[in-house]
Amino acid sequence: MGSPNPCPHAFAQVTRRPALVSLHSSAGLGNALGNLVAAYRGNTPLIVTSGQQHRELLIGEPYLGNREATTMPQPWVKWSYEPARAQDVPEAFLRAYAIALQPPTGPVYLSIPMDDWSQPLDGFTRTRTVSERVAPDTERLRRFADRISASRNPALVFGPEVDRAGGWDAAVALAEKLRAAVYGAPLLDRASFPEDHPLFGGPLGMSVKTISDRLTGHDLVIVIGAEVFRYYPYVPGPYLPEGTELLHITADPAVASYARMGDSLLSDTRTAIELLVDLVEEGTARTAPAPMPRPRRLPRTPSSGPLSPPEVYAALSRVRPADAVIVNESTSTMAQQIEWLPTIRSGSFFATASGGIGWGTPAAVGVALGDRANGVSRPVIGLIGDGSFQYSVQGIWTAAQHQLPVVYVVMRNREYSILKSFAVLEETPGVPGLDLPGIDIASLARGYGCRTAEVETAEELEKAFNAALHADTTTVIVVSTQPQKAAL
Repeated sequence: MGSPNPCPHAFAQVTRRPALVSLHSSAGLGNALGNLVAAYRGNTPLIVTSGQQHRELLIGEPYLGNREATTMPQPWVKWSYEPARAQDVPEAFLRAYAIALQPPTGPVYLSIPMDDWSQPLDGFTRTRTVSERVAPDTERLRRFADRISASRNPALVFGPEVDRAGGWDAAVALAEKLRAAVYGAPLLDRASFPEDHPLFGGPLGMSVKTISDRLTGHDLVIVIGAEVFRYYPYVPGPYLPEGTELLHITADPAVASYARMGDSLLSDTRTAIELLVDLVEEGTARTAPAPMPRPRRLPRTPSSGPLSPPEVYAALSRVRPADAVIVNESTSTMAQQIEWLPTIRSGSFFATASGGIGWGTPAAVGVALGDRANGVSRPVIGLIGDGSFQYSVQGIWTAAQHQLPVVYVVMRNREYSILKSFAVLEETPGVPGLDLPGIDIASLARGYGCRTAEVETAEELEKAFNAALHADTTTVIVVSTQPQKAAL
Protein backbone atom coordinates (compact mmCIF):
# COMPACT_ATOMS: atom_id res chain seq x y z
CA MET A 1 0.00 0.00 0.00
CA GLY A 2 1.69 3.22 -1.12
CA SER A 3 -0.71 5.80 0.28
CA PRO A 4 -2.38 4.79 3.55
CA ASN A 5 -5.57 6.27 4.92
CA PRO A 6 -7.30 6.37 8.33
CA CYS A 7 -9.54 3.37 7.62
CA PRO A 8 -7.36 0.97 9.74
CA HIS A 9 -7.18 3.66 12.44
CA ALA A 10 -10.97 3.78 12.84
CA PHE A 11 -11.25 0.00 12.44
CA ALA A 12 -8.89 -0.50 15.39
CA GLN A 13 -10.76 2.10 17.45
CA VAL A 14 -14.04 0.25 16.93
CA THR A 15 -12.76 -3.32 17.36
CA ARG A 16 -10.41 -2.35 20.24
CA ARG A 17 -7.64 -4.55 18.90
CA PRO A 18 -4.55 -3.78 16.81
CA ALA A 19 -4.94 -3.44 13.07
CA LEU A 20 -2.12 -4.32 10.66
CA VAL A 21 -1.09 -1.68 8.12
CA SER A 22 1.32 -2.60 5.31
CA LEU A 23 3.17 0.23 3.56
CA HIS A 24 5.78 0.64 0.90
CA SER A 25 9.18 1.60 2.26
CA SER A 26 10.33 5.23 2.14
CA ALA A 27 7.69 6.71 -0.17
CA GLY A 28 4.77 4.85 1.37
CA LEU A 29 5.88 5.62 4.91
CA GLY A 30 6.34 9.27 3.96
CA ASN A 31 2.76 9.41 2.71
CA ALA A 32 1.62 7.80 5.96
CA LEU A 33 3.20 10.23 8.42
CA GLY A 34 0.23 12.60 8.66
CA ASN A 35 -2.08 9.74 9.51
CA LEU A 36 0.47 8.30 11.94
CA VAL A 37 0.21 11.57 13.86
CA ALA A 38 -3.57 11.08 14.11
CA ALA A 39 -3.14 7.45 15.22
CA TYR A 40 -0.56 8.39 17.84
CA ARG A 41 -2.65 11.26 19.19
CA GLY A 42 -5.72 9.02 19.14
CA ASN A 43 -4.00 6.17 21.04
CA THR A 44 -4.83 3.82 18.20
CA PRO A 45 -3.18 0.37 18.40
CA LEU A 46 -1.65 -0.21 14.96
CA ILE A 47 1.17 -2.44 13.79
CA VAL A 48 2.62 -0.64 10.77
CA THR A 49 5.01 -2.61 8.58
CA SER A 50 6.97 -1.47 5.56
CA GLY A 51 8.97 -3.49 3.08
CA GLN A 52 12.60 -2.42 3.29
CA GLN A 53 14.71 -3.19 0.22
CA HIS A 54 16.68 -6.43 -0.11
CA ARG A 55 19.50 -6.54 2.46
CA GLU A 56 22.17 -7.18 -0.19
CA LEU A 57 21.20 -3.95 -1.99
CA LEU A 58 20.99 -1.60 1.00
CA ILE A 59 24.68 -0.66 1.05
CA GLY A 60 24.29 0.89 -2.41
CA GLU A 61 21.24 3.13 -1.71
CA PRO A 62 18.83 1.19 -3.97
CA TYR A 63 15.66 2.54 -5.50
CA LEU A 64 12.85 2.65 -2.91
CA GLY A 65 15.23 1.79 -0.09
CA ASN A 66 14.74 3.59 3.21
CA ARG A 67 17.95 5.24 4.35
CA GLU A 68 16.79 5.76 7.95
CA ALA A 69 14.03 3.17 8.23
CA THR A 70 13.60 3.18 12.01
CA THR A 71 14.13 6.92 12.41
CA MET A 72 11.67 8.10 9.76
CA PRO A 73 8.37 7.39 11.61
CA GLN A 74 9.53 8.88 14.89
CA PRO A 75 8.29 10.50 17.09
CA TRP A 76 4.80 9.35 16.03
CA VAL A 77 5.15 5.68 16.94
CA LYS A 78 5.70 4.05 20.32
CA TRP A 79 8.39 1.72 18.99
CA SER A 80 10.33 1.55 15.73
CA TYR A 81 12.42 -1.50 14.84
CA GLU A 82 14.09 -3.39 12.01
CA PRO A 83 14.97 -7.00 12.88
CA ALA A 84 18.69 -7.77 12.79
CA ARG A 85 17.99 -11.24 11.38
CA ALA A 86 15.18 -12.80 9.40
CA GLN A 87 14.70 -15.25 12.26
CA ASP A 88 13.76 -12.33 14.55
CA VAL A 89 10.72 -11.24 12.52
CA PRO A 90 8.12 -13.36 14.40
CA GLU A 91 9.36 -12.22 17.80
CA ALA A 92 9.41 -8.62 16.59
CA PHE A 93 5.70 -8.99 15.81
CA LEU A 94 5.04 -10.37 19.30
CA ARG A 95 6.79 -7.38 20.85
CA ALA A 96 5.03 -4.95 18.50
CA TYR A 97 1.64 -6.38 19.47
CA ALA A 98 2.43 -6.06 23.18
CA ILE A 99 3.65 -2.48 22.88
CA ALA A 100 0.70 -1.41 20.72
CA LEU A 101 -1.77 -2.70 23.34
CA GLN A 102 -0.01 -1.58 26.51
CA PRO A 103 -1.21 1.78 27.89
CA PRO A 104 -1.04 4.24 26.41
CA THR A 105 -2.05 2.27 23.32
CA GLY A 106 -0.68 3.48 20.02
CA PRO A 107 1.01 2.66 16.70
CA VAL A 108 4.28 0.76 16.37
CA TYR A 109 6.48 0.33 13.30
CA LEU A 110 8.43 -2.59 11.84
CA SER A 111 10.76 -2.28 8.85
CA ILE A 112 11.21 -5.73 7.31
CA PRO A 113 13.72 -6.32 4.48
CA MET A 114 12.13 -8.03 1.52
CA ASP A 115 14.41 -11.07 1.55
CA ASP A 116 13.55 -11.85 5.19
CA TRP A 117 10.21 -13.25 4.08
CA SER A 118 11.85 -15.98 1.99
CA GLN A 119 14.02 -17.33 4.82
CA PRO A 120 12.88 -20.62 6.39
CA LEU A 121 11.87 -20.68 10.04
CA ASP A 122 11.34 -23.83 12.05
CA GLY A 123 9.67 -24.37 15.37
CA PHE A 124 8.51 -20.88 16.39
CA THR A 125 5.27 -21.49 18.31
CA ARG A 126 5.42 -18.95 21.15
CA THR A 127 2.44 -16.76 21.97
CA ARG A 128 1.84 -14.46 24.91
CA THR A 129 -0.62 -11.97 26.35
CA VAL A 130 -0.14 -8.61 28.09
CA SER A 131 -2.21 -6.49 30.46
CA GLU A 132 -4.08 -3.58 28.86
CA ARG A 133 -5.01 -1.63 32.01
CA VAL A 134 -3.02 0.15 34.73
CA ALA A 135 -4.46 0.53 38.23
CA PRO A 136 -4.00 3.81 40.16
CA ASP A 137 -2.01 4.54 43.29
CA THR A 138 -4.86 3.94 45.74
CA GLU A 139 -3.58 6.37 48.39
CA ARG A 140 -3.22 9.19 45.88
CA LEU A 141 -6.65 8.41 44.44
CA ARG A 142 -8.13 8.59 47.94
CA ARG A 143 -6.60 12.04 48.41
CA PHE A 144 -8.09 13.08 45.07
CA ALA A 145 -11.48 11.81 46.24
CA ASP A 146 -11.24 13.82 49.48
CA ARG A 147 -10.46 17.01 47.56
CA ILE A 148 -13.34 16.36 45.18
CA SER A 149 -15.77 15.73 48.04
CA ALA A 150 -14.70 18.98 49.72
CA SER A 151 -15.14 21.02 46.55
CA ARG A 152 -17.84 23.67 46.54
CA ASN A 153 -18.41 23.78 42.76
CA PRO A 154 -16.46 21.09 40.90
CA ALA A 155 -16.24 20.74 37.14
CA LEU A 156 -15.60 17.47 35.33
CA VAL A 157 -13.80 17.41 31.98
CA PHE A 158 -13.96 14.02 30.27
CA GLY A 159 -11.60 13.30 27.39
CA PRO A 160 -11.30 10.61 24.70
CA GLU A 161 -9.47 8.13 26.94
CA VAL A 162 -12.70 7.59 28.90
CA ASP A 163 -14.73 6.33 25.94
CA ARG A 164 -11.81 4.30 24.59
CA ALA A 165 -11.51 2.60 27.99
CA GLY A 166 -15.23 1.80 28.13
CA GLY A 167 -15.83 4.31 30.93
CA TRP A 168 -18.95 6.05 29.57
CA ASP A 169 -21.40 4.67 32.17
CA ALA A 170 -18.95 5.22 35.02
CA ALA A 171 -18.48 8.85 33.92
CA VAL A 172 -22.24 9.41 34.07
CA ALA A 173 -22.42 7.81 37.52
CA LEU A 174 -19.60 10.01 38.85
CA ALA A 175 -21.08 13.23 37.46
CA GLU A 176 -24.52 12.43 38.86
CA LYS A 177 -23.16 11.54 42.30
CA LEU A 178 -21.17 14.77 42.44
CA ARG A 179 -23.89 16.87 40.83
CA ALA A 180 -21.07 18.48 38.90
CA ALA A 181 -20.99 20.34 35.61
CA VAL A 182 -19.45 18.31 32.79
CA TYR A 183 -17.53 19.80 29.86
CA GLY A 184 -16.16 18.17 26.76
CA ALA A 185 -12.36 18.36 26.49
CA PRO A 186 -10.92 20.60 23.75
CA LEU A 187 -10.81 19.17 20.23
CA LEU A 188 -12.36 15.81 21.09
CA ASP A 189 -11.82 12.84 18.81
CA ARG A 190 -14.16 10.67 20.95
CA ALA A 191 -17.10 11.83 23.08
CA SER A 192 -17.16 10.35 26.59
CA PHE A 193 -20.37 11.73 28.10
CA PRO A 194 -23.95 12.02 26.78
CA GLU A 195 -24.24 15.49 25.27
CA ASP A 196 -27.97 15.64 25.96
CA HIS A 197 -27.50 15.06 29.71
CA PRO A 198 -28.70 17.95 31.94
CA LEU A 199 -25.25 18.10 33.59
CA PHE A 200 -23.51 18.60 30.24
CA GLY A 201 -22.37 22.18 29.83
CA GLY A 202 -20.99 21.93 26.31
CA PRO A 203 -17.46 21.97 24.93
CA LEU A 204 -14.81 23.61 27.08
CA GLY A 205 -13.34 25.71 24.28
CA MET A 206 -9.93 25.69 22.64
CA SER A 207 -7.84 28.75 23.50
CA VAL A 208 -6.17 29.57 26.81
CA LYS A 209 -8.50 32.52 27.36
CA THR A 210 -11.69 30.69 26.34
CA ILE A 211 -11.01 27.73 28.62
CA SER A 212 -10.07 29.93 31.58
CA ASP A 213 -13.18 32.05 31.11
CA ARG A 214 -15.35 28.93 30.90
CA LEU A 215 -13.97 27.55 34.17
CA THR A 216 -14.51 30.75 36.13
CA GLY A 217 -16.56 30.04 39.25
CA HIS A 218 -15.36 26.44 39.65
CA ASP A 219 -13.05 25.93 42.62
CA LEU A 220 -11.88 22.52 41.37
CA VAL A 221 -11.54 21.05 37.88
CA ILE A 222 -11.15 17.28 37.45
CA VAL A 223 -9.77 16.39 34.03
CA ILE A 224 -10.05 12.68 33.25
CA GLY A 225 -8.71 11.09 30.09
CA ALA A 226 -7.64 14.29 28.34
CA GLU A 227 -4.64 16.54 27.95
CA VAL A 228 -4.42 19.65 30.12
CA PHE A 229 -5.17 21.23 27.71
CA ARG A 230 -4.96 21.03 23.90
CA TYR A 231 -4.92 24.70 22.93
CA TYR A 232 -5.59 26.13 19.47
CA PRO A 233 -5.40 28.91 18.39
CA TYR A 234 -3.24 31.09 20.64
CA VAL A 235 -5.39 33.60 22.49
CA PRO A 236 -3.54 34.53 25.71
CA GLY A 237 -5.04 34.57 29.16
CA PRO A 238 -4.58 32.93 32.58
CA TYR A 239 -4.26 29.16 32.37
CA LEU A 240 -6.74 28.77 35.23
CA PRO A 241 -9.01 31.30 36.91
CA GLU A 242 -7.76 32.66 40.21
CA GLY A 243 -8.71 30.33 43.07
CA THR A 244 -9.27 27.30 40.83
CA GLU A 245 -7.32 24.06 41.36
CA LEU A 246 -6.99 21.13 38.98
CA LEU A 247 -6.74 17.35 39.30
CA HIS A 248 -5.70 15.22 36.34
CA ILE A 249 -6.16 11.48 35.66
CA THR A 250 -4.67 9.85 32.57
CA ALA A 251 -3.22 6.51 31.49
CA ASP A 252 -0.47 8.25 29.54
CA PRO A 253 2.72 9.25 31.44
CA ALA A 254 3.67 11.69 28.68
CA VAL A 255 0.31 13.48 28.89
CA ALA A 256 0.76 13.74 32.65
CA SER A 257 4.28 15.11 32.26
CA TYR A 258 3.45 18.02 29.96
CA ALA A 259 0.27 19.18 31.71
CA ARG A 260 0.69 22.91 32.28
CA MET A 261 -0.91 22.86 35.72
CA GLY A 262 -2.52 20.62 38.35
CA ASP A 263 -1.76 17.35 40.13
CA SER A 264 -1.73 14.18 38.01
CA LEU A 265 -2.53 10.54 38.68
CA LEU A 266 -1.65 7.68 36.31
CA SER A 267 -4.44 5.16 35.84
CA ASP A 268 -6.71 3.46 33.39
CA THR A 269 -9.50 6.02 33.30
CA ARG A 270 -12.40 3.60 33.62
CA THR A 271 -10.78 1.98 36.66
CA ALA A 272 -10.14 5.33 38.30
CA ILE A 273 -13.66 6.62 37.68
CA GLU A 274 -15.28 3.45 39.00
CA LEU A 275 -13.20 3.70 42.17
CA LEU A 276 -13.99 7.39 42.56
CA VAL A 277 -17.71 6.71 42.36
CA ASP A 278 -17.37 4.71 45.58
CA LEU A 279 -14.90 7.07 47.25
CA VAL A 280 -16.49 10.51 46.77
CA GLU A 281 -19.34 11.85 48.86
CA GLU A 282 -22.77 12.63 47.47
CA GLY A 283 -23.09 16.16 46.10
CA THR A 284 -26.73 16.68 47.00
CA ALA A 285 -25.95 19.99 48.74
CA ARG A 286 -24.57 21.48 45.52
CA THR A 287 -26.70 23.58 43.21
CA ALA A 288 -27.30 21.77 39.95
CA PRO A 289 -25.46 23.46 37.07
CA ALA A 290 -27.28 24.93 34.11
CA PRO A 291 -27.32 22.58 31.11
CA MET A 292 -25.79 23.52 27.79
CA PRO A 293 -27.86 26.21 26.07
CA ARG A 294 -29.38 25.02 22.81
CA PRO A 295 -31.04 28.03 21.17
CA ARG A 296 -31.54 26.09 17.92
CA ARG A 297 -32.41 29.21 16.00
CA LEU A 298 -33.52 28.79 12.41
CA PRO A 299 -34.44 31.38 9.78
CA ARG A 300 -38.07 32.54 10.02
CA THR A 301 -38.56 31.42 6.46
CA PRO A 302 -36.65 28.51 4.87
CA SER A 303 -33.60 29.55 2.90
CA SER A 304 -34.35 30.11 -0.77
CA GLY A 305 -30.72 29.54 -1.72
CA PRO A 306 -28.10 27.34 -0.05
CA LEU A 307 -29.12 26.06 3.38
CA SER A 308 -27.55 27.45 6.52
CA PRO A 309 -25.61 24.86 8.58
CA PRO A 310 -28.27 24.98 11.35
CA GLU A 311 -30.92 24.09 8.76
CA VAL A 312 -28.82 21.12 7.62
CA TYR A 313 -28.34 19.86 11.17
CA ALA A 314 -31.98 20.48 12.07
CA ALA A 315 -33.03 18.28 9.16
CA LEU A 316 -30.56 15.57 10.13
CA SER A 317 -31.75 15.69 13.75
CA ARG A 318 -35.22 14.72 12.53
CA VAL A 319 -34.05 11.66 10.59
CA ARG A 320 -30.93 10.44 12.41
CA PRO A 321 -31.49 6.95 13.88
CA ALA A 322 -30.78 6.77 17.61
CA ASP A 323 -28.04 4.17 17.13
CA ALA A 324 -26.22 5.99 14.32
CA VAL A 325 -22.53 6.77 14.64
CA ILE A 326 -21.17 10.13 13.49
CA VAL A 327 -17.78 10.71 11.89
CA ASN A 328 -17.24 14.46 11.70
CA GLU A 329 -14.88 16.38 9.49
CA SER A 330 -16.85 19.53 8.91
CA THR A 331 -14.61 21.62 11.11
CA SER A 332 -16.38 24.94 10.64
CA THR A 333 -19.73 23.50 11.85
CA MET A 334 -18.67 21.51 14.92
CA ALA A 335 -20.63 23.80 17.25
CA GLN A 336 -23.82 23.28 15.23
CA GLN A 337 -23.33 19.52 15.32
CA ILE A 338 -23.18 19.43 19.15
CA GLU A 339 -26.20 21.73 19.34
CA TRP A 340 -28.42 19.74 16.99
CA LEU A 341 -26.90 16.23 16.90
CA PRO A 342 -25.58 15.51 20.39
CA THR A 343 -23.67 12.28 20.94
CA ILE A 344 -25.85 10.15 23.22
CA ARG A 345 -24.19 6.72 23.18
CA SER A 346 -20.72 5.36 23.82
CA GLY A 347 -18.60 4.67 20.78
CA SER A 348 -20.79 6.72 18.46
CA PHE A 349 -18.65 9.79 17.69
CA PHE A 350 -15.29 9.90 15.92
CA ALA A 351 -13.10 12.77 14.71
CA THR A 352 -9.43 13.25 13.93
CA ALA A 353 -7.06 13.48 16.89
CA SER A 354 -4.46 15.47 14.97
CA GLY A 355 -6.34 18.10 12.99
CA GLY A 356 -5.06 16.72 9.69
CA ILE A 357 -7.51 17.19 6.84
CA GLY A 358 -8.75 14.14 4.94
CA TRP A 359 -9.26 11.88 7.93
CA GLY A 360 -13.05 11.67 8.04
CA THR A 361 -13.98 10.13 4.68
CA PRO A 362 -11.91 6.93 5.00
CA ALA A 363 -12.42 6.83 8.79
CA ALA A 364 -16.16 6.34 8.22
CA VAL A 365 -15.22 3.29 6.15
CA GLY A 366 -13.07 1.95 9.00
CA VAL A 367 -15.90 2.43 11.52
CA ALA A 368 -18.35 0.55 9.30
CA LEU A 369 -15.86 -2.28 8.71
CA GLY A 370 -15.17 -2.45 12.45
CA ASP A 371 -18.88 -2.69 13.17
CA ARG A 372 -19.19 -5.51 10.64
CA ALA A 373 -16.27 -7.36 12.28
CA ASN A 374 -17.97 -6.93 15.66
CA GLY A 375 -21.31 -8.17 14.36
CA VAL A 376 -22.89 -4.73 14.89
CA SER A 377 -25.41 -3.23 12.47
CA ARG A 378 -25.84 0.55 12.62
CA PRO A 379 -25.70 3.39 10.10
CA VAL A 380 -22.54 5.49 9.88
CA ILE A 381 -23.00 9.18 9.08
CA GLY A 382 -20.01 10.99 7.61
CA LEU A 383 -20.39 14.75 8.07
CA ILE A 384 -17.78 16.05 5.68
CA GLY A 385 -16.88 19.47 4.31
CA ASP A 386 -16.44 19.76 0.57
CA GLY A 387 -12.75 20.65 0.98
CA SER A 388 -12.05 17.77 3.37
CA PHE A 389 -13.81 15.35 1.02
CA GLN A 390 -11.23 15.99 -1.71
CA TYR A 391 -8.23 14.94 0.37
CA SER A 392 -9.11 11.23 0.45
CA VAL A 393 -12.12 10.83 -1.82
CA GLN A 394 -10.83 7.44 -3.01
CA GLY A 395 -11.92 5.99 0.33
CA ILE A 396 -15.53 5.91 -0.84
CA TRP A 397 -14.56 3.30 -3.46
CA THR A 398 -13.76 0.88 -0.61
CA ALA A 399 -17.08 1.69 1.04
CA ALA A 400 -18.96 0.98 -2.20
CA GLN A 401 -17.04 -2.24 -2.87
CA HIS A 402 -17.99 -3.57 0.57
CA GLN A 403 -21.55 -2.20 0.37
CA LEU A 404 -21.10 -0.46 3.70
CA PRO A 405 -24.01 1.39 5.38
CA VAL A 406 -22.29 4.77 5.23
CA VAL A 407 -24.23 7.93 4.47
CA TYR A 408 -21.92 10.82 3.61
CA VAL A 409 -23.46 14.27 3.95
CA VAL A 410 -21.06 16.57 2.13
CA MET A 411 -21.70 20.22 2.87
CA ARG A 412 -20.72 22.13 -0.23
CA ASN A 413 -20.06 25.73 0.77
CA ARG A 414 -17.49 26.17 -2.01
CA GLU A 415 -14.78 27.49 0.30
CA TYR A 416 -12.28 26.54 2.99
CA SER A 417 -14.40 28.08 5.74
CA ILE A 418 -12.33 27.14 8.78
CA LEU A 419 -9.21 28.83 7.35
CA LYS A 420 -11.21 31.91 6.43
CA SER A 421 -12.31 32.06 10.07
CA PHE A 422 -8.70 31.82 11.20
CA ALA A 423 -7.76 34.55 8.73
CA VAL A 424 -10.27 36.85 10.39
CA LEU A 425 -8.94 35.91 13.84
CA GLU A 426 -5.38 36.68 12.75
CA GLU A 427 -6.53 39.90 11.07
CA THR A 428 -5.38 38.71 7.64
CA PRO A 429 -8.57 38.64 5.55
CA GLY A 430 -8.51 37.97 1.82
CA VAL A 431 -6.07 35.04 1.90
CA PRO A 432 -5.93 33.59 -1.64
CA GLY A 433 -6.64 29.99 -2.57
CA LEU A 434 -9.46 29.39 -0.07
CA ASP A 435 -12.35 29.30 -2.56
CA LEU A 436 -13.41 25.93 -4.03
CA PRO A 437 -15.64 26.54 -7.05
CA GLY A 438 -16.50 24.08 -9.79
CA ILE A 439 -16.12 20.74 -7.95
CA ASP A 440 -18.72 18.20 -9.08
CA ILE A 441 -18.78 16.00 -5.99
CA ALA A 442 -21.76 13.93 -7.09
CA SER A 443 -20.03 12.94 -10.33
CA LEU A 444 -16.91 11.97 -8.41
CA ALA A 445 -18.97 9.80 -6.07
CA ARG A 446 -20.79 8.10 -8.93
CA GLY A 447 -17.44 7.40 -10.56
CA TYR A 448 -16.36 5.52 -7.44
CA GLY A 449 -19.55 3.44 -7.42
CA CYS A 450 -21.65 5.19 -4.79
CA ARG A 451 -25.31 6.20 -4.83
CA THR A 452 -25.59 9.96 -4.95
CA ALA A 453 -28.09 12.72 -4.36
CA GLU A 454 -27.80 16.49 -4.72
CA VAL A 455 -30.20 18.47 -2.54
CA GLU A 456 -31.07 22.13 -2.09
CA THR A 457 -33.79 22.11 0.58
CA ALA A 458 -34.28 20.58 4.04
CA GLU A 459 -37.14 18.46 2.72
CA GLU A 460 -34.97 17.07 -0.07
CA LEU A 461 -32.20 16.33 2.43
CA GLU A 462 -34.53 14.39 4.72
CA LYS A 463 -35.96 12.41 1.80
CA ALA A 464 -32.49 11.57 0.43
CA PHE A 465 -31.20 10.61 3.87
CA ASN A 466 -34.12 8.27 4.58
CA ALA A 467 -33.62 6.63 1.20
CA ALA A 468 -29.91 6.19 1.95
CA LEU A 469 -30.71 4.39 5.20
CA HIS A 470 -32.53 1.71 3.24
CA ALA A 471 -30.04 1.43 0.39
CA ASP A 472 -27.81 -1.58 -0.02
CA THR A 473 -24.62 0.43 -0.47
CA THR A 474 -22.89 3.71 0.33
CA THR A 475 -24.60 7.00 -0.44
CA VAL A 476 -23.06 10.44 -0.91
CA ILE A 477 -25.52 13.30 -0.38
CA VAL A 478 -24.27 16.69 -1.53
CA VAL A 479 -26.07 19.60 0.09
CA SER A 480 -25.43 23.20 -0.89
CA THR A 481 -24.77 25.25 2.26
CA GLN A 482 -23.89 28.75 3.24
CA PRO A 483 -20.40 29.33 4.64
CA GLN A 484 -20.26 29.17 8.43
CA LYS A 485 -17.93 31.33 10.50
CA ALA A 486 -16.37 29.01 13.06
CA ALA A 487 -16.38 29.84 16.76
CA LEU A 488 -12.67 29.95 17.67
